[in-house]
Amino acid sequence: EVQLVESGGGLVQPGGSLRLSCAAFGFTFRRYAMSWVRQAPGKRLEWVSDINSGGGSTRDEGSVKGRFTISRNNAKKMVYLQMNSLKSEDAAVYYCSGSGYWGQGTQVTVSS
Repeated sequence: EVQLVESGGGLVQPGGSLRLSCAAFGFTFRRYAMSWVRQAPGKRLEWVSDINSGGGSTRDEGSVKGRFTISRNNAKKMVYLQMNSLKSEDAAVYYCSGSGYWGQGTQVTVSS
């Protein structure tokens, strides 16, 4: 069974950092590009970052460039999103996606 399980969300103050993790199960992880997407309340799903299968190429949405870093560990079947300098507008449910599947999401709240 394919599963993507996110973790690492929580409450952080503006300017703070969080590291999201996504564990992959049930598919050949190393063959697939992976993405992080987010959805804020009342807003559309928004692509945040993606990384190719080997981990050597990444792309970031404009508003997170220089603040967020996507990475992966194919041996551990994990993908990460390091989020620094968090802003209130980064608050959302963050989803890990790959191989056509989605995780259940992890909530990120940015508030003082």
